[in-house]
Amino acid sequence: MKNYKIAVLAGDGIGPEITAEAIKVLKVIEERNDVSFELMPALFGACAYFATGDAFPQATIDICDQADAILKGTIGLNHEESKKIPVDKQPERGALLPLRRRYNTYANFRPVFLPRSLAHFSPLKPEVIGDGIDLIMVRELVGGLYFGQKEAGVNEQGLRYVRETLEYDEEQIRRIMHQAFKLAQKRRKLLHNIHKSNVLKSSVLWNEVMEEVAKEYPDVQVVNYLVDSAATALCLKPTQFDVMVMENMFGDILSDQGGGILGSLGLMPSACIGPDKAYYEPSHGSAPDIAGKNIANPYSMIGSVAMMLENSFGMEAEAKNVWAAMQGVFADGYSTADLSKPGSGVTMISTVEFGDKVVAKLREMPKV
Repeated sequence: MKNYKIAVLAGDGIGPEITAEAIKVLKVIEERNDVSFELMPALFGACAYFATGDAFPQATIDICDQADAILKGTIGLNHEESKKIPVDKQPERGALLPLRRRYNTYANFRPVFLPRSLAHFSPLKPEVIGDGIDLIMVRELVGGLYFGQKEAGVNEQGLRYVRETLEYDEEQIRRIMHQAFKLAQKRRKLLHNIHKSNVLKSSVLWNEVMEEVAKEYPDVQVVNYLVDSAATALCLKPTQFDVMVMENMFGDILSDQGGGILGSLGLMPSACIGPDKAYYEPSHGSAPDIAGKNIANPYSMIGSVAMMLENSFGMEAEAKNVWAAMQGVFADGYSTADLSKPGSGVTMISTVEFGDKVVAKLREMPKV
């Protein structure tokens, strides 16, 4: 029997609720396979700060260091509550960026997947969605503006100012390009390179390195897109895309737009992969306004489990079963109040009920 240690960082807001449903799925995976998961819960985010004074405390670091993979829930508070935490200790700066930096999780994969049967979730017209949307955004995650030097103060004219540095070196670009090209080879052999080289020198270097790496993958067609044009194209013709690769800030923005064309960030799981360790998380925030109401859909959290099964544990067939189980619940006409409105023709169920239905469908599937 294979044994894996998973650090479970439930986080803030709806994080604990959707994490509980993901754990149900892991328990069923254990029942169906010769595998066991040692779940190691730890505080992370605002809840960790209020309990320990640190959003990423040493006890959590120790658990993550021991883990074979990290399952991370949502973090963060609403604007007013965030003011109770010093700026540099707030969950994103004090926990999330240090997590990425510690494990060098430079490759972020965010699938934007909407089969035709679920097209009713999207705000896009049916003729735009066509037979469905199926693309993956590959985002460089540990470089660029978010990790550059930051400075704030008062200048000689007495004006407050801020300075933040966007920095990449060629190796950071090369390694994310290899990830994107390899993924493209497994799919439609089509790679859209997203940049802003008409303005940014960082994108000029980005494109130079991309062209060098592309020589190693002659079977992959590369299409270049300025990031602003790509944002428009995602709304007008999302089906043209398959694999998209981009730097950190572009990826942050466009992947949220990906959630928009699906109808909700609640339909977007993600994988953040480094050389030695990976963490898996929903792409959306902690939704403090609906926390505790049992209405948040756990799709993105359970989908993150599916990505963990495939990428960290080599359980590709079972990962496909998890995806099929979730989509089957939607196809049966069920949804949650955060995704659908009354009168939309679906049966509203709770967070817990959605997780239970996913588990039931998974148990019905042939063992792999």
